[in-house]
Amino acid sequence: MATESADLTIDVREIDGPPFEDIMNALESLDPGERLHLIAPFEPKPLYEVLESRGFDHESHQSDDLWHVHIEHAA
Repeated sequence: MATESADLTIDVREIDGPPFEDIMNALESLDPGERLHLIAPFEPKPLYEVLESRGFDHESHQSDDLWHVHIEHAA
C-alpha cells in the first residue's frame, strides 16, 4: 500500500468526543482507490480489527508522538 498521499485526512485531535463515527463516515465516503490518512495521538489498535472486518487494509507508523494510519479498500 502506498503511503505517500491520501485523498482524505482526519486528525482525531480535532474531534470533540470519540472519533469512531467520524472515521467510519470518512471511510464510507471514499471512492474505490482513494485513501484515508488518520492522525492520532495514540495507536488505534481497536480500529484495526474493525477495518479488517469491513474490507480495508491499513499501514501505521509513529512519528513525533503521533500515529499515522493509512487506510484503503483491500484489493
